[in-house]
Amino acid sequence: MDENCVFCKIITGDIPSYTVYEDDVVKAFLDISQGTPGHTLVIPKKHVPDIFSYDPQLASDVFSRIPKIARAIRDSNPDIKGMNIINNNGKIAYQSVFHSHFHLVPRYTDHDDFGMRFVDNSSHYDEAQLTKIQNQIKDNLGE
Repeated sequence: MDENCVFCKIITGDIPSYTVYEDDVVKAFLDISQGTPGHTLVIPKKHVPDIFSYDPQLASDVFSRIPKIARAIRDSNPDIKGMNIINNNGKIAYQSVFHSHFHLVPRYTDHDDFGMRFVDNSSHYDEAQLTKIQNQIKDNLGE
């Protein structure tokens, strides 16, 4: 635990939360911002700042619980038509609390005040550039 971490304080009960699921590995609670109704955060109880700090066991333990929680959110409201599952890592990627967490954001309509934007930059890359990026990533897998 990190005594200065708001999520660690939620885990210990020092800060109240609207918990929807908890076990020995994760805690899931409503995001206070409620981007859409039911917006839930899933956090590991072990303090890790971001996805880069996960080991294979922690990843398995945390990720294996997300579908169960996602289904419970979906099934809680017949108006939920889909869900975004988002994990931000680093300030540049909009991470604001540096205790790893996953946003489960229920989606109701195309106009439910939540959005993401993916830009098609494919025209900026040729085969050689894509192969170079591919190899740089593969070379750093450390298998």
